[in-house]
Amino acid sequence: MALASTLGFRRKKAPVEIGWAEMVDLPELGIFGIPSKIDTGARSSSIYGTHIRVIERDGTEFLRFRLRTAPRHFHMVEAPLIEQRHVTSSNGRKEHRYVIRTTLKIGRKKKRTDITISNRRSMTFPMLVGRRALRNSFTVNVARKYVLGHPA
Repeated sequence: MALASTLGFRRKKAPVEIGWAEMVDLPELGIFGIPSKIDTGARSSSIYGTHIRVIERDGTEFLRFRLRTAPRHFHMVEAPLIEQRHVTSSNGRKEHRYVIRTTLKIGRKKKRTDITISNRRSMTFPMLVGRRALRNSFTVNVARKYVLGHPA
């Protein structure tokens, strides 16, 4: 038996290597196979959402929005609204964004994370995964993409 386990310590699992682009699932929203840019320079994650409405159900605020997962592929989804915040976008502008919390799945790893909803129309990828979602679980190899599986 290893010394660490005899002393009651757990070994940390090694981070999973991923590329600068990966396929991501949002299983709680029923969305699978979103091409996503992995961006360690961004603090938070973001997804392309439009037609955003705040609705109330049983005293809880939900966000209903149209989520784009690929060109001409849209899904209407609802998720509990966590908060609204100001985020500095990649072009340096402060934007008001809605935030949801959901499970993000990259490969076999699942993590609960906050995701801001933004109009990413001019971006190549409909989703950006920021460093908060990557922390302690992933190592990014910037020389590779789709390490865990290619888009269909």
